[in-house]
Amino acid sequence: MIVKQVLFVCVENAGRSQMAEAFAKYHGRGRIVSSSAGVKVAERVNPMAVQVMREKGIDMSAHRPKLLTPEMVKEADRVITMGCSVEGVCPVPLVGNPIDWDLEDPKGKPIEKVREIRDQIKKKVIELLAEMGVKD
Repeated sequence: MIVKQVLFVCVENAGRSQMAEAFAKYHGRGRIVSSSAGVKVAERVNPMAVQVMREKGIDMSAHRPKLLTPEMVKEADRVITMGCSVEGVCPVPLVGNPIDWDLEDPKGKPIEKVREIRDQIKKKVIELLAEMGVKD
């Protein structure tokens, strides 16, 4: 089996892309390699994102934001942006022609909204994995 690599990109790599990476690892169960990065990296992962993922049985407490590099993009079979075009900082020249999921940034949102964003990400990750031939 050929293992595919997926890269999830958002602005700070603190919420959306971290949750997508975690869901892809969890549901992909070693059949894909997932990573995430940002263009303006935050100091830490959004604590509320960590909390809502813990509610789904996924521990992101050891995750750290990572800066997007050209090498990460080159190694990825699929690049997914999380709605950074909305914020106007999507690194299109760096990532080429990514798929954009147009998701709201959970930063500063109430917990109920962060849960809603988390659930949207989970649904999109499961759909992506199915499209890539990785069944849960």
